[in-house]
Amino acid sequence: MDISQLPLNALRVFEASARHCSFTRAGLELRVTQTAVSHQVKALEDVLGVTLFKRLPRGLALTDEGHALLPVLTDAFRRMSATLSQLEEGNFAEILTVGVVGTFAIGWLLPRLGIFKARHPHVDLRLKTNNNRADMVLDGLDFFLRFGDGAWHGTEAIHLMDAPLSPVCTPAIGERLRIPADLADVELLRSYRIDEWSLWFRAAGLPPPHLRGWMFDSSLTLVEAAARGVGVALVPVAMFTHDIEAGRIMQPFRITAMTGSYWLTRLKSRAETASMKAFRQWLLAEIEEMPG
Repeated sequence: MDISQLPLNALRVFEASARHCSFTRAGLELRVTQTAVSHQVKALEDVLGVTLFKRLPRGLALTDEGHALLPVLTDAFRRMSATLSQLEEGNFAEILTVGVVGTFAIGWLLPRLGIFKARHPHVDLRLKTNNNRADMVLDGLDFFLRFGDGAWHGTEAIHLMDAPLSPVCTPAIGERLRIPADLADVELLRSYRIDEWSLWFRAAGLPPPHLRGWMFDSSLTLVEAAARGVGVALVPVAMFTHDIEAGRIMQPFRITAMTGSYWLTRLKSRAETASMKAFRQWLLAEIEEMPG
C-alpha cells in the first residue's frame, strides 16, 4: 500500500483495540466511543480485505492477520512517540532500548554502563530487566541480552560469555559441605529450569537427587535466599563475585555444569541503528578485555 494511502487513524484504533482485546477499553484510551472504535476497525478491515478480529461473545481475539499487524504497529507508534517527546523537550538523542536478564544486568552490565555513557553521551539508553522471557517486538527492544543456547527463531544471536553453574551458600552452611554428597543433607533451592541440579550432580559423578521444595524464577532471588541461609543455590557464579568477595555467600565446590551462555540478540527484521552499532561494539570490546 502506498504510504500516502495509509489509514493512520484506523491503524491507531486497531493497535489500541488489539492491546486491550476490547473496543470499549480502546475507546476509553483514545477518548472516543466504543461504536466509533468498532467502525474504524471495520473500515480498516475493508481497506485491507482481511479480518483482524474474531468477535466473541465475551470479547475479541486476534486473527492470524491481526497478530501479524499488531507488533509492527506497536513498535512504530512507540518509536514515533519517543522521538516526538525528545523533539518537544529540545534535547534530541537516539533512544536505545535494551532488555536484559536481571542476573546479567546486576552481575556484569550495570557496573560498566558508566563507561558506555561517557563514550556515547548521545545515546539515550533504556534498560528493561526480566527473567529471560520477553517479546522483543511488543516490548520495543532493540537488543535483548539473554541466557540460553543461542537458538531463537527469527533472531540474530552473538555469543557473549559462558555461564557455568556452581552451588553457593552461606559460609556457615559451607562448613558442613566437605564433599558433593553432603548436599543430600541440605535444602537445594531450585530454578524453573528443572534439569540444572541433575546436570551438576552428573558432573560431580553422583546420581541426581529427587528435588522438592522452594523454586525461584531468577538467579538473583536464588542467591538472596541462599545468602539468608535458606539453602544452597545453583547459579552462574561469575555473576556473583561481589557477593562472594563480600562474604555473603561462598562457593563450596569448584565443580560446574553448563546449561547455556549469555547472548546479545536482535530480531533479524530489525535494521541496526547507529546507537545499536555503538552499543554492540562497546559491549563486545568490554568482553574481549575481560581476563581469562
